[in-house]
Amino acid sequence: MIPARYAATRFPGKLMQILGDKPVIRHTYDATVATGLFDEVVVVTDSEIIFSAIENAGGRVVLSKYEHESGSDRIAEAAAEMDVDIIVNVQGDEPFVKKEPLQKLLQQFEDNNVQVASLMQQLNSQKEIEDPNYVKVVVDKNMNSLFFSRSPIPFQRDKIVTPVYYEHIGVYAFRKEALLSFTKWPITPIEATEKIECLRYLENGIPLRMVIVDYMGVEIDTPEDLIKAAKLL
Repeated sequence: MIPARYAATRFPGKLMQILGDKPVIRHTYDATVATGLFDEVVVVTDSEIIFSAIENAGGRVVLSKYEHESGSDRIAEAAAEMDVDIIVNVQGDEPFVKKEPLQKLLQQFEDNNVQVASLMQQLNSQKEIEDPNYVKVVVDKNMNSLFFSRSPIPFQRDKIVTPVYYEHIGVYAFRKEALLSFTKWPITPIEATEKIECLRYLENGIPLRMVIVDYMGVEIDTPEDLIKAAKLL
């Protein structure tokens, strides 16, 4: 499922920006379908413009009935009425989705203890490590998330030690029950502070199983990202 909100705070209308020969949201939808991993791929949107763009291309799209705080809340509304076991949330601004990372993500659910899983990639640029637009994540030895932050974590107090920094990539997979529980919980204090929705899982005692992947391309958060994406395309 691909949540697709039109009025993005940092870059309004970003999903309908033209990248190559079609809008960003079409790239994301087409790339997700092309993985061949899913019984069904659905865009869930609050926008008639995005709805038409997907429907006119022959895609499956659902219009949200209600206002939602997060992409997870948006897809949960649609998923509640579907007979599904595992739901993968691919963000609408991820036009370079590939099969292998999503396959690794799905494999985590062979462990019955995993309720939610997500992706991360190593950050090597100091500028990106310090940039609050890049959400950082730290994990335990079993690859379960310990914390997510817009700040550089871990803090390098001892300059002799060289920490590894990971960027959280906003692609999630959930068991349906975990996703529906998420929508019933109120926004938690640290989530509200950092504006990172997956902190709500941590604050309610559910770690995310993290998967390291290679470079996932460019996430479209700003006009500058769109320029980077055009070069990559």
